[in-house]
Amino acid sequence: MKFFTAIDRYIFKLTLMPMLAVFAIAASLLMLDKMLKLFDFVAAEGGPVGVVFKMLANMLPEYASLAIPLGLMLGVLFAFRKLATSSELDVMRAVGLSYTRLLRVPYLMALVLVAVNFANVGYLQPLARYYYEQLQFELRSGALGAAIKVGEFTTLQDKMALRIEQSRDEGRQLIGIFARLADDKGQVLSISAREGRFLALQGRPDTIILRLVQGQIVQEVPNETPRVLSFTRHDLPIDLPAIEQFRARGEKDREYILPELLKIGWNDTLPEDVRIKSQASFNYRMVEVVMMLLVPLLGLALAIPPKRSSSALGMFVSVVMVTVYHKINEYGQNVASLGRIDPTLALWGPFVIFAALIVWMYWRVAYVPGGQAIGWLETGSQKLVKRVQALIKRRQRQAA
Repeated sequence: MKFFTAIDRYIFKLTLMPMLAVFAIAASLLMLDKMLKLFDFVAAEGGPVGVVFKMLANMLPEYASLAIPLGLMLGVLFAFRKLATSSELDVMRAVGLSYTRLLRVPYLMALVLVAVNFANVGYLQPLARYYYEQLQFELRSGALGAAIKVGEFTTLQDKMALRIEQSRDEGRQLIGIFARLADDKGQVLSISAREGRFLALQGRPDTIILRLVQGQIVQEVPNETPRVLSFTRHDLPIDLPAIEQFRARGEKDREYILPELLKIGWNDTLPEDVRIKSQASFNYRMVEVVMMLLVPLLGLALAIPPKRSSSALGMFVSVVMVTVYHKINEYGQNVASLGRIDPTLALWGPFVIFAALIVWMYWRVAYVPGGQAIGWLETGSQKLVKRVQALIKRRQRQAA
């Protein structure tokens, strides 16, 4: 017998396209919300627009940790829902194919995605998170070439205040310049100029020249009369502030890869709070990966509507269950990191409950004649819909 039959290939096609579509839609929705916040942040810091897309690229692994199980579940759900509503599933069952047999291809796909998600949460996500924090730091520190903000005072090394009225030619030409410099001897220079531009010095990367055109310099010296000097062109050297180096990776538990979490979390020589945080992070990542092995069962259990019904309630319930479970794991990790509860209990306790619920739902559909995973919810929703429709019709008659 062939390992992959025509039915297996058919189920694979039905599962693959919805799964990929959900991946793309879920990641896009999560990124769009973050993109708006990043554009505001980068604009406020005066940084280049291109850094927004670099930061979004480093956020992709974090969004993928939720999009991957969600896409797998909805892919399986849409595939078996189509089979059920078109009565193809009844034919397959009639020729002796069990639900467990029909889940062969979805489980093979799940195993591949488990490996992908394991690499993602174990290795890729921590590194991407660190690079995201580094980009954020460099943007704030000016290492990414953040521009001088128009209409605001910019302080350089606490010795110079610079303000410009307009910026043209991508910041190369500055209009309406005012600068105020002070030295250790108390001398203060107030400089105003019609325009200017920044020039680099060859061999001196820490110093730039601000070339000013048509302006005045007011020199103030303690106990002396201020002097005024008009100029046609004046070169003002500016020492750039030293850029602080970003911290090393690993000061946050989210930035450790799995082998590092294992090494820290079970090292008795380290402080207890450090070990607990590492254990919580490790258990959280493992629970998120292992949970994917239950997703095909959940997708099938919620995919099959009651007979002579096309209810789509299972889709809504499936999304809610996966999302809520993900948030419960995040909360469990946070509580365990504070030492209020054992990390194993905080993360694996909800997993056992979630797994038992899914297995029960699948058993109801697969082995109980006429069984439904959420039959009570389907019945309740139908009654609610009928009451709402009756109420609407009654109000329409009263209005007429």
